[in-house]
Amino acid sequence: MRYLDGNLAKEAGRLHDWHEKFWGRRYHSIHVTDEEAAQVARLRYLLEHGCKEDLVRSPLDWPGARGTRALLDGRPVTGVWISRTAERDARRRGEAFGKYDYAEAESLELAPLPCWAHLSFQEYRKRVQAMVKEIEREARARQAETGRAPLGRRRILRLDPHGRPDRPKRSPAPACHAATKAARQSFRYAYAEFHAAFRQAAEDLKTGARPPEFPPGSFPPGLPYVPCRPP
Repeated sequence: MRYLDGNLAKEAGRLHDWHEKFWGRRYHSIHVTDEEAAQVARLRYLLEHGCKEDLVRSPLDWPGARGTRALLDGRPVTGVWISRTAERDARRRGEAFGKYDYAEAESLELAPLPCWAHLSFQEYRKRVQAMVKEIEREARARQAETGRAPLGRRRILRLDPHGRPDRPKRSPAPACHAATKAARQSFRYAYAEFHAAFRQAAEDLKTGARPPEFPPGSFPPGLPYVPCRPP
């Protein structure tokens, strides 16, 4: 994610003359529980971006990066990745090159939600379609109630990328995404045990009193990553 976020920020800077901090905060991985309701809620949250802010009428209208169509038709998301390293080396050699001379086609195939992985493509598509239609219905009802029409795709693309909202939304990131209190509490207990085990192993490594046993999924200081054990 550091590699991805870093390169996205650099490309956005090239496109929009962006020289300052790009992301609002550093990437933070938030666990999603095995509960179907929690996973479905995360998918809906991603699909309704743009609609819940009354910027577009449908998730399909959003002009930015979005996997809605890929989820509906089953085709991978395709794009172009330009090797800036190759361009840099070419400049050092004094070579002239075009915009896409060092570009490669990239394809991203979206995996299904773990809780829906057993479904056929047709059934999976129906559920995503139903979710998109529900988002559209709620957006229409909210816009009719407020009397405020969405900006629409064209006006969004004309906005100044350096503009700032009058009242930016700031909220703390949750410890995990869960559907029930019991699942959230279970995650907190598991993380507390992980934290205690890591601190104990770090102390053992420091003092040399006994061989350190770092918990799976941890990054010991100065040692290789400890892979998670298979279930």
